Amino acid sequence: MSEKSLLLQLTGDMPLFKIIDFLIDNKNMDFSKKDIANGAEISKASLFNYWHELEIYDIVKVTRQFGKTKLYTLNSNSIIAKRILDLEKALISKAMEKEQELLVNA
Repeated sequence: MSEKSLLLQLTGDMPLFKIIDFLIDNKNMDFSKKDIANGAEISKASLFNYWHELEIYDIVKVTRQFGKTKLYTLNSNSIIAKRILDLEKALISKAMEKEQELLVNA
């Protein structure tokens, strides 16, 4: 990641939030666990440390399966995922307000 997302700027680089941030950035796409770990720039061990919570809170869902490999995506029907997306929208809105203020005051 070249520049931290607004979500990661707020929450820090905790692997759980890096996973969620990757899934938000790639909403409606599905990935294997290996692809998610690579995309979130974390180790597979870190992914597996947090995966259980992602499933418990319904933040991820299985979209397809090929043999033993399952593909996952952000579960946008989950109330938790919806709230995280709301937070992301609020952060974007606040950042846009700040940009507008800078332009007006320049």
